[in-house]
Amino acid sequence: MADTNTQQAEVFGFQAGDIVQEWLWDNDVDDSVREAIEAITGEELVDEDYDASVDGVIIWWRDGDDEDALSDTIMDAMDVINEGAPFWVLTPKPGRVGAANATTVENAAKTSGMNAATPRTLNADWNAIRLRAFGKGRG
Repeated sequence: MADTNTQQAEVFGFQAGDIVQEWLWDNDVDDSVREAIEAITGEELVDEDYDASVDGVIIWWRDGDDEDALSDTIMDAMDVINEGAPFWVLTPKPGRVGAANATTVENAAKTSGMNAATPRTLNADWNAIRLRAFGKGRG
């Protein structure tokens, strides 16, 4: 199972040594995803209070949270992420408690000056949506 989780976490594009900042952690997050990211990077995830530059961001977001708060969180994370680094919003999959409408994430991303990619299945319970700054290259 650990190998499968690591393979699924590789979709994020994180590398060994990357410092990844985690936002909006709560009891419902998938610890196997967190552990797989830490296995890839060899580093523990850092929280919202970490104020040095980071090599990647994951935001756990659920429906029912305020869309404006998601935009604010995205902008706060943009302040510390290195340019072009992987930036992801994780949402519960449709049919799960807290499943978010993709347009809500898209709207919050646009408000923050970002584009949201098509959601990707991360595992049985979570989707991952990559965000990129407007005008940045593909990858």
